[in-house]
Amino acid sequence: MTYWIDTHCHLDAAEFGPDAQAVRARAATNNVAHCVLPAVEVANFDAVRQLAHAGNDSYALGIHPLYVAKAQDTDLATLDAYLTRYRDDARLVAVGEIGLDYFVPELTTSPLRERQEYFYLEQLKLARQHGLPVLLHGRRAADRLLKGLRTVACGRATGTAWHGIAHAFSGSAQQAQAFIALGFKLGFGGALTYERALQLRRLAASLPLDAIVMETDAPDMPPHWLYKTAEQRTAGEPQGRNEPGELPRMGAELAVLRGMTPGDLALATTRNALAALPRLCTLVPTPE
Repeated sequence: MTYWIDTHCHLDAAEFGPDAQAVRARAATNNVAHCVLPAVEVANFDAVRQLAHAGNDSYALGIHPLYVAKAQDTDLATLDAYLTRYRDDARLVAVGEIGLDYFVPELTTSPLRERQEYFYLEQLKLARQHGLPVLLHGRRAADRLLKGLRTVACGRATGTAWHGIAHAFSGSAQQAQAFIALGFKLGFGGALTYERALQLRRLAASLPLDAIVMETDAPDMPPHWLYKTAEQRTAGEPQGRNEPGELPRMGAELAVLRGMTPGDLALATTRNALAALPRLCTLVPTPE
């Protein structure tokens, strides 16, 4: 049995609204058998959990760096409490979406730079404490993400290895190898469908096959066939909404880059997702 796993999909986003179930049904008809739904703030912890259970999917709980500005100091304790309360929920597969963002200007200066770094490190500690993988967000932050992973791992008795996914990876080949060495898989999706993304496409084509997982980041990061330029949007055309059902077409483009069949890529990336997020093994059939 060959199928796709969308390892990063925000089905609870406002862009989906009451359409979320229909979106999930369309994905299923396109052979997307499972979606991982990461939280971004305490306020949507319950929403992602409920959607995951309703759709036979899975979820992650965490505080996204773009949300630390409005996060309360008590939110880390709330995250710890949720991870404890649902520790036996097989659909809770990771801590995420967490990380660092040095793309947004206000997050690169005090006090928000230090605040997002504090939230990142504390959530890494919670992931180790609860024995869960992590889903990492990082824009212009790969080296700092890696430093945090090494710092937290070396300070814990569980060793240096991690499980998890570096979501929407856009770093260098050297940074990719560093994440892989720590135990991470690298997430690829809509961005690799743009011919101008030369470095990203070269990287996606050349990385070890066992290092890659597929994702949409829906409703964000639309592939090229959904993207509308600024001129088109000004003329009244809405930006295309990304959906998990687009994943197989993204995978087909990556398969071409790698010189393999989409079926073989689906099989490999599904196995990789199960390795990155071990609890998925109890939720989906063994790929064949």
